[in-house]
Amino acid sequence: MSAHEFILIVFLVSIAAGFLGALTGLGGGIVVTPALTLLLGVDLRYAIGASLVSVIATSSGAASAYVRDGLSNIRIGMFLEMATTIGAICGAFLASKTPTSALAFLFGLVLLHSAWQVVQAKKPISRTNEDDPIADRLKLSGVYRAQEGTIDYHVSRARAGFGLMYVAGIVSGMLGIGSGALKVIAMDRIMGIPFKVSTATSSFMIGVTGVASAAIYLKRGYIHPLIALPVMLGVLGGSMAGARLLPRLPVKTLRRVFAAAVAVIGIQMLTQGLRGRL
Repeated sequence: MSAHEFILIVFLVSIAAGFLGALTGLGGGIVVTPALTLLLGVDLRYAIGASLVSVIATSSGAASAYVRDGLSNIRIGMFLEMATTIGAICGAFLASKTPTSALAFLFGLVLLHSAWQVVQAKKPISRTNEDDPIADRLKLSGVYRAQEGTIDYHVSRARAGFGLMYVAGIVSGMLGIGSGALKVIAMDRIMGIPFKVSTATSSFMIGVTGVASAAIYLKRGYIHPLIALPVMLGVLGGSMAGARLLPRLPVKTLRRVFAAAVAVIGIQMLTQGLRGRL
C-alpha cells in the first residue's frame, strides 16, 4: 500500500468515525483507534495519539452545533470537566507504563461494559425530582428543545457523576477514546440527564479531556503528522455531519447504534489484546 493510499483510507475511515462519534457522544476515537490498529496495522500508541487529535476535532465540530441548538448543558460540562481533565492527565502517564496488549484488552472491556449498560436502559433511570444540593447550587438542571416541544429535566447524584467522570478521564488518557461512552452513561444513567443532552454535553466535554491527554502523547513522540492530520480532517467533517442529523433521530435509534458499535469494536479489541498476551 502506497503512502497516498494509506492516507486516503485513514481519511475515509475517520469521516465514518466522526459521524458515529457525533451521533452517540462517543467521540471519533472509539472507531479510529481500533480501525488503525486492526485494519491498517498501526502501533496502538500511535493510533491513540492520532485518536486524541480526532477527539479534539470531534468536539470542535459537533459541540458548536449542539451549543447553537440548545442541546449541550454548558454548566454540567464545565462542572464535570474538572474531574475528567485530572483523570486524563493521570491516564496518559499510566499508558506509557502499560503493555500494548493490556491497553487493547482494557479498551475491549470498557466498550463491552458500555454497550451492556446502554442495552439495559430499556427505560430511563434516575428521571426523578430527587433533591441534590450540589446540582441545585450550581443550577445544573435545564431544558432542551425536542420534536414534541420543550422538555425540562432535573439533575441528581452530582457526586456520583463527578466520581465516574474521573474514571472516564483516566480511560481517555490511557486509550485515546475521549471516554464518551462512560460520560454518556454517567449523565444519562446516574445523573438523570436525557440521552440527547448527555450526548451533546459529552461532545462538548471531550475536547478539553483530549487536549490534556494529547499534550503528554505529543511530548513522548506518539503523534505522527501523516496519521494525525487525515484523522483530524476526516473526523471533523464526519462530526459536523453527524451533529446536523442528531436532532432528527429518535433516542431509541441512537441507543441501538451506540450499543451495536461499541460491542463489535469491543470484541475486536479484546481479541487483539488476548493474542498479544499469547
